[in-house]
Amino acid sequence: MVNSPLSPGTTTLLERQAGMISGQPRVRYHGTVTAINGDAVTIAGLSHLAMLGDQVSLSGTAPDGEIIALEQDDLTAILYDDPRQIKIGCSIFLSPQLNPKPSTDWIGHVLNHRLQGPDGQEMPQGLHEAPLKAKPPAPATRKRLGRRLNTGVAAFDTFLPLCQGQRIGLFAGSGVGKSTLLAELAKRTDADIVILALIGERGREVRNFVEDTLGAEGMKRAIVFAATSDDPAPLKKRTAYLAMATAEQYRDQGKQVLLLFDSLTRFAEAHREVALAAGEVPSLRAFPPSTFRAVAALTERAGPGAEGNGDITAVFSVLVAGSNMEEPVADMVRGILDGHVILEREIAERGRYPAIDVRRSVSRSLPEAATAEENQILAAARSLISAYEENAPLIRAGLYTAGADPMLDEAVRLWPQLDQFISVLDVKNAEESFAALKEILLGAPADAAPAEKANSAVG
Repeated sequence: MVNSPLSPGTTTLLERQAGMISGQPRVRYHGTVTAINGDAVTIAGLSHLAMLGDQVSLSGTAPDGEIIALEQDDLTAILYDDPRQIKIGCSIFLSPQLNPKPSTDWIGHVLNHRLQGPDGQEMPQGLHEAPLKAKPPAPATRKRLGRRLNTGVAAFDTFLPLCQGQRIGLFAGSGVGKSTLLAELAKRTDADIVILALIGERGREVRNFVEDTLGAEGMKRAIVFAATSDDPAPLKKRTAYLAMATAEQYRDQGKQVLLLFDSLTRFAEAHREVALAAGEVPSLRAFPPSTFRAVAALTERAGPGAEGNGDITAVFSVLVAGSNMEEPVADMVRGILDGHVILEREIAERGRYPAIDVRRSVSRSLPEAATAEENQILAAARSLISAYEENAPLIRAGLYTAGADPMLDEAVRLWPQLDQFISVLDVKNAEESFAALKEILLGAPADAAPAEKANSAVG
């Protein structure tokens, strides 16, 4: 193998590194490190061949960093490992970013950014490449949302339906049952394959999630891509793109894919770190302007496929400190997804899981995803939940007087059953969930307006 300095020509880097060209040996291009700033290094001599996203290597074999900025005479790369192993003047090699080739051999395994399993062995790859940064299907060719999915979670099967190709956000703080809820969806939701992206997770929690929370049953049809909190920002982004590219490959094969992405906040933070190192100017809470486009570009790749293909139904978790829905990432995500589900810490603290705040959560697949009868039942149940929660402080303080408000009287009486209904995690299908909810409402007094509404709905 011949080492060569940069010499611009008509042949692309991909062609030159693909093997023999015009009978000449394969050529490796290298540049020189001219500056080191934290995890970022400046490299001279490669800018005319390099592209954003290409990788660099100290040895010329395994990648050790990724190019994040290009200028006329040099480029900037972020290293994956400690930069103290290099010094000014050392050589660094260039290699194009390689796309994965998803394989059915990956099912049931946890993979890192190098497509290695927990034992460090590289997993076998398939025949067809899946572009890491593909564009979503053209808007005019995408299907509408498909049928309502059975999730096994009563709240999702009724109040917050999840349809084929829908993308929702799961907004939660730490420790309120987000991972457990994602695992329940992975085990029970109608799908041909489940792709999980664990981005920025604590290292010890990855194994716990896979073995204990998800379990052997959940892993039978799942592929897990994991990047831990100590991984460099480019690797977190790469792992996220690997998960999305794999989901797209199965979608294009006609499969129904469930993508569980935990978390979109960590992806946005990784993008922020890379963008700031590349020289972008921070704006809102240090997030550069390109963050919104990066998040939107990633989430838009999920959703309904083109006619003849499958769909990617996606649940993106979003971390919200102190239940602040106005945080930059939370605020931008609500506008680009097809619904948001809020997990409330106060609900978790009183022992109800999943801690879904039904009143503040929305699925944009309604009312189309439910029948007219089901929509009337949901309206009646939401009215009762809202009436109780709006007056909860008065009720707890003992200031509520029975008989003053028929709606509130009914809400107080049915609240324990409604609250328990939201916590059910083992229903067979949406029809069973609606039957249980209808039974709760039919137990209300006939003179109460919501009950009359429910009764008229069920005949």
